[in-house]
Amino acid sequence: MAPQTDLEHVVNSEIKEWHFHIYFHQNNAEEHAAALDLRDAVLRLRRDGAFVAVPLFRVNTSPMGPHPVGSYEIWVPSTSFASVFSYLSQNRGNLSIFIHPLTKEERKDHESRNAWMGAPFPLDLSVLPDMMPEVPLQYPSLKLGYSAPGPEFTLEERRHIGANIERILEGEKEAARAPPRKSD
Repeated sequence: MAPQTDLEHVVNSEIKEWHFHIYFHQNNAEEHAAALDLRDAVLRLRRDGAFVAVPLFRVNTSPMGPHPVGSYEIWVPSTSFASVFSYLSQNRGNLSIFIHPLTKEERKDHESRNAWMGAPFPLDLSVLPDMMPEVPLQYPSLKLGYSAPGPEFTLEERRHIGANIERILEGEKEAARAPPRKSD
């Protein structure tokens, strides 16, 4: 199947929320402490405005759901994804981090739409539903992610931004050119 290129479809199907699961071996006191230190650092940085990231209040000290070891989750809206990914990639130490999107297809999110920082762990996917009736909303009071009031840009504004970027990149010999539109 060819990658989707219809602008409206791509924009409307964009993933708006993510989970970062910080893993630690629950019987390893050093790893457990490192995971909690990282959690506290994320909380301080959120407070100080570095990014929006919401660690769940609960830290699982044993396997929970599909996660085979101690872990906790951090909810991140797509608007903060790059900042949180950057921070965790530089500060995770030896901890493994499992990253997946939040959509109605929970099993697919965990099975094939995921990424790892560090060594991957086998997940128990049998506990996850294939399809949920709705995307599970987290922290709607923040009005971010799927709870945001509206799109950041209209389709027409996106087209204008894209065309402007193409014009700017005409002078950059290392930049690949977009193929012409089928209607061009």
